[in-house]
Amino acid sequence: MSGEFASIFVLIMIVVAIFVTLIVTVITLVAYCKITAKAGYHWALGILMIVPLGNIIFPLFLAFAHWPGQKELRQLRQRSGGTPA
Repeated sequence: MSGEFASIFVLIMIVVAIFVTLIVTVITLVAYCKITAKAGYHWALGILMIVPLGNIIFPLFLAFAHWPGQKELRQLRQRSGGTPA
């Protein structure tokens, strides 16, 4: 009886661990999609964070690339004659 209870308990714990892992993964993925959208890129680029090696290369790309929002701001500043006071 106790062996059967232990195996059921282990099975329940595995199911709970998988469920929690999926929830955390989805929340993290949504956050990365929001970050890429706010950086001026297509939101779907955030999905690269679940691709092996993409989760290493993509943050480096975001850190060192010229963001579309920054490019637009630079163009607006050039048109207006400099940086705002």
